[in-house]
Amino acid sequence: MANLLIRNAEIITMNGDGDILTGDIFIENDRISAIGPDLNPPQVDKIIDATNRTIIPGFIQTHIHLCQTLFRGKGDDLELLDWLKKRIWPLEASHDEESIYYSAMLGIGELIQSGTTTIVDMETVHHTDHAFQAIAESGIRALSGKVMMDKGDEVPFPLQEKTSDSLQQSVDLLEKWNGHDDGRIQYAFSPRFVISCTEELLREVRNLSEQYKVKVHTHASENLGEIEIVQAETGMRNVVYLDHLGLANERLILAHCIWLDEEEKRIIHDRGVHVSHCPGSNLKLASGIAETPDMLKLDISVSLGADGAPCNNNLDMFNEMRLAALIQKPIHGPTAMDARTVFRMATIGGAKAVGMEKDIGSLEVGKKADLAILDLNNFHVYPSFDVDPISRIVYSATRADVETTIINGKIVMENRIMRTVDKDIVLPEANRSIQRLLKRANLR
Repeated sequence: MANLLIRNAEIITMNGDGDILTGDIFIENDRISAIGPDLNPPQVDKIIDATNRTIIPGFIQTHIHLCQTLFRGKGDDLELLDWLKKRIWPLEASHDEESIYYSAMLGIGELIQSGTTTIVDMETVHHTDHAFQAIAESGIRALSGKVMMDKGDEVPFPLQEKTSDSLQQSVDLLEKWNGHDDGRIQYAFSPRFVISCTEELLREVRNLSEQYKVKVHTHASENLGEIEIVQAETGMRNVVYLDHLGLANERLILAHCIWLDEEEKRIIHDRGVHVSHCPGSNLKLASGIAETPDMLKLDISVSLGADGAPCNNNLDMFNEMRLAALIQKPIHGPTAMDARTVFRMATIGGAKAVGMEKDIGSLEVGKKADLAILDLNNFHVYPSFDVDPISRIVYSATRADVETTIINGKIVMENRIMRTVDKDIVLPEANRSIQRLLKRANLR
């Protein structure tokens, strides 16, 4: 890797003191080697002049479905369970190796363009190896895993799994990809949600997570109908049931958690479970509004994710930050979710969720060089005089303001030109792929 010097930028560090500096960042290989004014390192391979630019830690999205990016616009105006049964499951069941690859590449291109450098991704039942291939080629940092579904009469036949097959295929993928590229890619066991998983599978996922020391990524308490089904089948609410099975611990990332009771909040806090808040998805699917201010007051780990393209319909962290702040204000008051709180959720909060707060989530010497350079010199973010820079980003900036994205010390987009995802190939192949899937699923 090349040594890279970025000069004369506004640097939003997100370090423990919340420092905002003007100066340089020197990157050696994949890590930040120095931060300060007028740096003069002995060996520099490339210099980026960032005068009048703002550097931020790369965004960390803790709930994404790359396999669903092809389905953008195909699941509009439905609530969660109908959305799954009528559109998403039939389309996922129709995926092939090529469509999974281009769905992932399409999503990753969008993520990189909008300054996201790390994702927690949940794939579908089959062809996950090809999603990992896209992740490897693109340079994005990711925790990912095949979805696990060994229960459900309404699940399309191609998505129905035997428990033993689901577990073995997950382990095979883990052993191939976990730790790839010096840890840039990690595996996460991904049971879809309680409704689609047997107790046997969930208990074994708990054991495998402990054995391999990897994360478990699943959905919980997203929809009232889902909760009613779980209670009818188990006699418990979602989080109580997961705790009963021994899954509630610091390795668990729970997407959504909209409808929690006080006992569930206590379990999440006491066990160190991480919550991924997805406001755009929650609003579009009419699922509800998560009680994030209450969770933060309880010192629960809360981060942000866009979820999937067919329930959002984009993967833009700027959109998620703005929504996360605004939707709480009519209920809890104007200061309930201030800009700095939301920005922490999008950066260091995400790093804590994936267990990498010592390596990513802030711009500090010794940490991985995952960052985005923003050009905030435009009508929609001015005037800049006497305005909190973080407030400008959360409330005014957009993904179009991301100029350059660097992951693991590697430039993956520079001056809005993608380096690792070929737009001229991915976009037409995405159209060809969705046309094939719609025909196969008989949904045109």
